[in-house]
Amino acid sequence: MTKIFTDIGNWLIQSGALVTLAVFAWKYLKPVMLEKQKHAKTVQEKELLGLVNSLADNAVNSLVSNTAITGHDKFMAATKMVGTTLADKGFDVQRQTVEHAVQAAYEKSDLTPTVDPTAQPQTGVVVHNG
Repeated sequence: MTKIFTDIGNWLIQSGALVTLAVFAWKYLKPVMLEKQKHAKTVQEKELLGLVNSLADNAVNSLVSNTAITGHDKFMAATKMVGTTLADKGFDVQRQTVEHAVQAAYEKSDLTPTVDPTAQPQTGVVVHNG
C-alpha cells in the first residue's frame, strides 16, 4: 500500500502535475483570500467607528452639565477624552474622525438647542401679557 502512495507521489512530482495543481490552486484561492481580507477589514472599520461614536456620546454626555467651561472647550475636552481612550486601547484613529464623531454627538445632545422650523422669528419688542 505504501508503494502505491510513493509511486503516485513520484509521478505527481516527475510529471509536473503537482506544480500545475499548486499554481491552479493559488490562482483560485488568492482572489478568494483577498476578498475575505477586504471584508474583514470593512467589518473591523465599521466596528471601530461604532466604538468611536459610542465613546463620543459618552464624553459629550459627561460634559453636558459642566457650566464652568465654554462650548469650544467642551468640544476640545471631549475630543481629547475620546482620542486618549482610543490610543490607550491601541486603536489608531485619525483626529478628524474623532472630531466628526464628537460633533455628531454634540448635535444629538442637550447642548445643541433645538429649533422649531415652524415657529416665526420674533423681531422688535416682545410684550407678554401676564
